[in-house]
Amino acid sequence: MTSTAKGAVIIGASAGALEALSLILPALPATFPLPIFVIVHVPPHKPSVLADIFNAKCRLRAIEVEDKEPIEPGVIYFAPPNYHMLFEDQSSLALSNEDEVLFSRPSIDVAFESAAEVWGAELIGIILTGANQDGARGLQAISKAGGTVIVQNPEDAYAKAMPETAIAFSPQAQVLSIADISAYLMSNSG
Repeated sequence: MTSTAKGAVIIGASAGALEALSLILPALPATFPLPIFVIVHVPPHKPSVLADIFNAKCRLRAIEVEDKEPIEPGVIYFAPPNYHMLFEDQSSLALSNEDEVLFSRPSIDVAFESAAEVWGAELIGIILTGANQDGARGLQAISKAGGTVIVQNPEDAYAKAMPETAIAFSPQAQVLSIADISAYLMSNSG
């Protein structure tokens, strides 16, 4: 079954991601209507356990993306280690092993830019904690496409660099605490 929900959520995080995501994703109800795509910088040559961790913690199903993965509403999709996550359209994902971007694969920028092309104004982009600049250009692309852009308050972040850079690139972004990001998603998802 492919997604019939209007829109999608995409989240990028790095250092401190597990804690930040643990305060957002488990709070979402089983009826959350949008697909959620999560890009976290993980070691490239080790299996990621993020999908397993969040599948156990969340009321929504969490999976690691495979190439040509169909997109369904109410599913959390984690980018796998050492692959960029791309969007073919609103119903299918693709993986790429093209060069790293800002020393990262998966790259938050690559996924956000791809998602912005597919969803435009129906996309909610969120940048969380992280220690580099990945995600700032991607969030800017979502904003330019008319999507909603949200950044974790750097004061609340484990690592401030990623949120601070995202705010510099997208000063119109809503800067919210983790609790407020979770509340925003629950009240603006359908």
